[in-house]
Amino acid sequence: MNLTPGWLLLLSIFCVGVRSVPIDRNVGQEAAKEEAQEENGDTGLYYDRYLREVIEVLETDPHFREKLQTANTEDIKNGRLSKELDLVSHHVRTRLDELKRQEVSRLRMLLKAKLDSTNIQTLQMDHASLLKQFEHLDHHNQNFEAKDLELLISTATKDLENYDAERHEEFKRYEMLKEHERREYLKGLDQEKREKEEKRLQELKEKHSQHPKVNAPGSVNQLREVWEETDGLDPQEFNPKTFFKLHDTNEDGVLDEQELEALFTKELEKVYDPKNEEDDMMEMEEERLRMREHVMKNVDTNQDRLVSLEEFLKSTEKREFNNPKEWETLETKPAYTEEELQRFEVELRDKEEELKRRAETLHQEQELLKERGKALEAQKKEYQQAVLEMSQRQKDQQAAEVQPPAGPNGELQFKPDTNKEEDKEPAGQKVPAAPEAEVQNNLPAEPPQNLPIHT
Repeated sequence: MNLTPGWLLLLSIFCVGVRSVPIDRNVGQEAAKEEAQEENGDTGLYYDRYLREVIEVLETDPHFREKLQTANTEDIKNGRLSKELDLVSHHVRTRLDELKRQEVSRLRMLLKAKLDSTNIQTLQMDHASLLKQFEHLDHHNQNFEAKDLELLISTATKDLENYDAERHEEFKRYEMLKEHERREYLKGLDQEKREKEEKRLQELKEKHSQHPKVNAPGSVNQLREVWEETDGLDPQEFNPKTFFKLHDTNEDGVLDEQELEALFTKELEKVYDPKNEEDDMMEMEEERLRMREHVMKNVDTNQDRLVSLEEFLKSTEKREFNNPKEWETLETKPAYTEEELQRFEVELRDKEEELKRRAETLHQEQELLKERGKALEAQKKEYQQAVLEMSQRQKDQQAAEVQPPAGPNGELQFKPDTNKEEDKEPAGQKVPAAPEAEVQNNLPAEPPQNLPIHT
C-alpha cells in the first residue's frame, strides 16, 4: 500500500513504532526506494490492521483519493474529509462494511478472552455495551458510515500523539526493573563477591560513557556526517535541498518519522554496539526516539508529525542549526529518580504477593481436582468390576442352560426324556384297554372267510 501525502498528514502511519535502519547508498537508490515502500511499520495501535485496510480500500476510489491529495491537516482532523465518504462507489462502501463487521467480531473475541481470563461470567454480558470502550468505530451502526471514518481519524490521531509518551514510560519501567534486579542480585552475594561485582559493573558503566562526541540531531554537523559517510558525498558540497530529496526515500515530498530516525543511525553507532556487554539496545532505541523528538520540536512547525521541504530549509537558517547545544546522551540524564524507583519496588512487591496468593489458590484447586480425580477413578473401577461380574453371571447362566450337568467324575449326566417314558408301558403292568377295544372284544368273532361249509 502506497500512502499519499494526505494520509501521511493524518497519521504518519509508517513511521510510528518502527525501528529505523541505515540506508546503504551502495546498493542503489532505486533498491532503497523499493525497500522503503515495501516496509510497512506497525503503528503500535491495537486496531492497526483495521486502520490500514480502511486506508487501502479508500485509496481505490478515484474521487476520495483526489480529495485526499488536496486535503490539509485541518480538513482531516476536523472531520470535513469524512463527509466525502458518501460519494464513494458502492463496492467500496460494501468492502468497508465488511471490514467493520470483521473488526467488531475481533473486538468481541478480545473482550471474551479478557473476561474469561479474569474469571468473570460472560453469559449475561451485553457485548454491545462493552464495545463502547473502543472509540475508533461507531458501535451503534453495523455499516461503515462517515462517523466511523471520523472516529477512526480522531482516535488514531490522539493515540499516535500519546504513543511517544507511552514509549518513554515503558522504557522508564524497563530501566527501573533492571536496577531492581541488579540490587537484588548484589544482596544475595557475600561481601567479597559483592564488592567484586560492583567494581565490574562500574567499569562497564565507565567504558560505555567513553564514546566519541555525539552531534546534536538535526544540526549541520550531524547532517554533513550523514552526507559524507552514508551518502558518500563531499562534505564541502553539502546542500540542504539535495539532502532532503536524497532521504525522502518514498518521494512523497515530506520526511516522516521513520525517514528522520534513519538519519540518526551513525550517531547512535558511536555510543551503542550490540557486541558490547555494556551497551543496551533498549537504551539505543530510547536515544533514537529522543533525537527524533528533538528534531520534530525544532523543525515541525505545524506539528503534523511530518517535515516538509519548506520546514526543513527554514530550520537550516536558524542559529541552532550551525551552533547547537551539546547533546546529552542517556547516561548523563537518568530516566528515573530514586523516589520513583522506590514506588516501583513497592508495586513489584505487591504484585509478587498477589501472584503468590493466586499461586496458592491454584495449588489448592489443583489438590482438590486431584482428590476428585482419585474418587472418580475409584468409582470407575467399581463400575468396571460390576460390569465384569454381571457379564460373568450372564455367561454362567447361558452355559447352564445349554450344557448338561456333569457327574462327580466329570462325566456328563443326561436326563431322561420324561415325555417318551410316559408313553412306554412300565414293566409288569398292563396298560388298560381303551373302551372301544373292550366293546370290540365282547362281539362274536367273525367267521373265517373261504372255509369249507360242513353239512
